[in-house]
Amino acid sequence: MPVLRWPGGCFADEYHWKDGIGPREDRPSLINTHWGGVVENNHFGTHEFFDLCEMLGAEPYVCGNVGSGTPQEMMEWVEYMTSDADSPMANLRRKNGRETPWKLPYFGVGNESWGCGGNMRPEYYADEYRRNNTFVKNYSGNQIYRIACGANAGDVQWTEVRMERAGKHMNGLAFHYYTLSDGWPPKGSASEFDLREWAIIVQSAREIDRLIRQHGAAMDKFDPERRVGMIVDEWGTWFDREPDSTPGFLYQQNSMRDAIVAALTLHIFQDHAARITMANIAQLVNVLQAMVLTRGEQMLLTPTYWVFEMFRGHQSGTLLKLDGDCPNCEVEGISLPALSSSATLSEDGQVLLSFANLDPLDGYELEITCPHASATARLLTGAAMTAHNTFDAPSSVAPAPHECRSDGGMLRFAVPPHSVVTVTVS
Repeated sequence: MPVLRWPGGCFADEYHWKDGIGPREDRPSLINTHWGGVVENNHFGTHEFFDLCEMLGAEPYVCGNVGSGTPQEMMEWVEYMTSDADSPMANLRRKNGRETPWKLPYFGVGNESWGCGGNMRPEYYADEYRRNNTFVKNYSGNQIYRIACGANAGDVQWTEVRMERAGKHMNGLAFHYYTLSDGWPPKGSASEFDLREWAIIVQSAREIDRLIRQHGAAMDKFDPERRVGMIVDEWGTWFDREPDSTPGFLYQQNSMRDAIVAALTLHIFQDHAARITMANIAQLVNVLQAMVLTRGEQMLLTPTYWVFEMFRGHQSGTLLKLDGDCPNCEVEGISLPALSSSATLSEDGQVLLSFANLDPLDGYELEITCPHASATARLLTGAAMTAHNTFDAPSSVAPAPHECRSDGGMLRFAVPPHSVVTVTVS
């Protein structure tokens, strides 16, 4: 995991960082008004977050409180985290057990300020961003990549106003998009669905491509050199919570449909690598399109987890263009491209090809002209399009070796229905 974002979403703009430092028994509690109305005891705070990042080998991305906080609070938090001076906040950090400052590469100035972060107009947030960002300082050699709150889905006006009024003050502009079955609020089961529901979700996932193009064009008006990166720091599927789960906790299952959405979305991000600097699936554990589900001491890996694991070879590589013919499929009256694909050349000279079959009923035989001689393939699929892992059967959906024939500069392999296939060529 290269980057971990905290404490946002919506919770970020109610979070006051000083409540989460010092002895745990002395930390005040608060009500998490957004997610379940539960009492948050603040036992996981700044020190615990950076400890977790260090254990995971992930870079920290901290989201500051614009909605209910103050510029002074934000300024002091950055000083607490990153300053090596003999100063009040740095000394407070030392008192709490951390002598040296942390490296903080990414800082978000607010979260969803158009909604739960304050219901602000874009003009108002542009001024609030400029004000708060002024006090996000670079201490002790730490250089912060400053990320402004960007648009909700199709609100291109927000992007244009932000870029025009404050673009020169930011490094990145966030953008959030969730795959929904029928608009807001989320509805439908994550694991029990029919062919039409499959097609609607896949079509909804494809919509992010059009939105990235629209927001990218709006950014280009004011930033033709593309100095400001697009940061898709919340994305994923969103369905009804599972029956008998806690309201507000957003616990949902994860099926092969989610795996297809993950692969399709990551392919789209690859296509826009010139504009998208970073992308973060919204949640990791037990929430929305999670990588991991837990029950007590039990843990399982979801189909979405396995897509990310299979796609690791795409990271930090060079995008290659795939040319070819792709048929369409029609599912319950909805036309979809049958396949989604991408290719990457890694630094060590290997090529990773990845394919997602959006067709839940039919498979396809592929032939790819490739001058390399050696290829290995992996397949992720399940017995049905609704296949998912449970605590009683945690490996129902997991990658398996897949047949790939290499002959005369041609690769030949199958992409079964509702499946993800990767081919590594060396």
